[in-house]
Amino acid sequence: MTTAKIIALAGSLRKDSYNQLLIQAAANYALESGAEVEVVKLRDLDIPMFDEDLEAQGTPQGVQLLKEKLRNADGILLASPEYNGSFTAALKNAIDWASRTEQGAVPAFRNKVVALYATSPGGLGGLRGLNHVRDVLSGIGSLVLADQLAVPSAFNTFDEQGKIKDPDLAEKVSNLALQLVSVASKLK
Repeated sequence: MTTAKIIALAGSLRKDSYNQLLIQAAANYALESGAEVEVVKLRDLDIPMFDEDLEAQGTPQGVQLLKEKLRNADGILLASPEYNGSFTAALKNAIDWASRTEQGAVPAFRNKVVALYATSPGGLGGLRGLNHVRDVLSGIGSLVLADQLAVPSAFNTFDEQGKIKDPDLAEKVSNLALQLVSVASKLK
């Protein structure tokens, strides 16, 4: 079986994002399994709000970079905070830009296997937002794994080094990451 190329992405722009910590943990487990993994931070891409007038002037550099990384990946580990019962505007904006196709190019999310994670300080852990992410990604051609993980009480989940404190939770994060690697490798 060939090595899967995985992109790990959190739908948060916040510097100290719990979802960035969660997706980093998932990325580490995927890397330990032998997958090729790259963590992408939306904050670093400086993606403007989607606007067809702006798009007509040429695709922004951060968007081109995101599209290239997604197109070259076999799978995506994705974590999103929940804002008002849905996922973040930053993630929706990135998906909107990345779903746009240029002449002869494959849509960036098409046929990508995706594992969904979320965490929040609340008791549902971002669960409601994951349903919306699933709907959007499925609608643009991604294969979203049936299993997903929402982690409540984010402020108690990580230690000072950003590691998951609870071994049972760490195993769940790992299992979903390994499931993604397995499916993406088989479909490669």
